[in-house]
Amino acid sequence: MWPNPRIPYTMSSERPRYEPLKGKPLMVNPVVAIEYWPFDRPMPRGILPAPHGKPSEPPDVANYSWVEYGMRCGLPRIFKALEKRGLKASAWMNAQCADVYPQAAAQAARAGWDFVGHSWYQRSLKEVEDEEAEVARSLARLEALSGKRVRGWFGAGGGETPRTPEVLKRAGLDYTHDWLLDDLPCWMTTAEGPLLCLPYTWEINDVPMWAVQGQSSDELVKRLEATLAVLEPELEENPRVLSIGLHPHIAGVPHRMYYLEKALDMLMRRSDTIFVTSDQIADWFVSVDKTGRAELEEKMRRRG
Repeated sequence: MWPNPRIPYTMSSERPRYEPLKGKPLMVNPVVAIEYWPFDRPMPRGILPAPHGKPSEPPDVANYSWVEYGMRCGLPRIFKALEKRGLKASAWMNAQCADVYPQAAAQAARAGWDFVGHSWYQRSLKEVEDEEAEVARSLARLEALSGKRVRGWFGAGGGETPRTPEVLKRAGLDYTHDWLLDDLPCWMTTAEGPLLCLPYTWEINDVPMWAVQGQSSDELVKRLEATLAVLEPELEENPRVLSIGLHPHIAGVPHRMYYLEKALDMLMRRSDTIFVTSDQIADWFVSVDKTGRAELEEKMRRRG
């Protein structure tokens, strides 16, 4: 019996030793969510509660403007900060952004960011009538924008249905970030065969930190310092993936950009650190994993 219906349980201390990418065991993945929240729909979340305790019907100008500010002002700051340091991000992008925010989408493509499927606009796959069509349409638009195959997926809000992994596998995807359960990639079961599950984080992520918990602007730096103190001895045993989740309307405001740049510089000063995109993590793990996929396939076969 597996407690997890998709991924067999393994303690991190019992995992095989993997060769670090280019000898650097701390793999930092900056993730930038580029999203479209339609003006005529309820906002997925808000910076302000609804007035008088009643849910806001569209148009929700206050919360729409909060997100629009990120696309107008926050995203250019993030582009500039990464470009200045020679870094690339993983762009988790609602595919409709290619049409409603074409300048932003084009700049992410020119910068060579990896595109990861993130629904058509910011709505969970749980709310979609035809999940397969939503995934296919999203991937096709991102591939037309970038000129290369999109290999991964993260559902809007992390949302999945019971059949999403099968849908993703049939769509030809190599990996998903939906399952945030390990500091290293692992293989997950689908009826279509194994699918790679890549790390992500809710801990070093601007939505929980600032939009939900209301932490101070320097919280990112404090969390990274504490995280690195714990990870350092672990890195002697095995690599670790350290994701940083960023949304332009949250991390891209001036008082948080100040600390985001400090965090990037702190990480860049480390000799054991390499900045990677989602595709690079997937390629690295497939190259160093000697037995994981085969063992999962055998366990799937025994389960029948």
